[in-house]
Amino acid sequence: MEILGSIILIIAGIMILVYSIKLIIIAFQESILWGLLYLFLPFANLYFIITRWPECKSPFLKSLVAFAFIVLGAVMASPSISY
Repeated sequence: MEILGSIILIIAGIMILVYSIKLIIIAFQESILWGLLYLFLPFANLYFIITRWPECKSPFLKSLVAFAFIVLGAVMASPSISY
């Protein structure tokens, strides 16, 4: 079970990385300033996603699904506790 959990963790981590990069690309396509704000200003990325929801909806929701798989993989990868 630990091996399957580790595999799920790795795949979900790659998914989050890919969709995060896709959101950064969308921000830089808007303008260079938005791309830099997205990367370096706290909560600018959240504001950008909310205000440009139609463009950002798909990668954002897919990264949330990947986060759920990270939680599942972490639970599966942790050794079982027996008393």
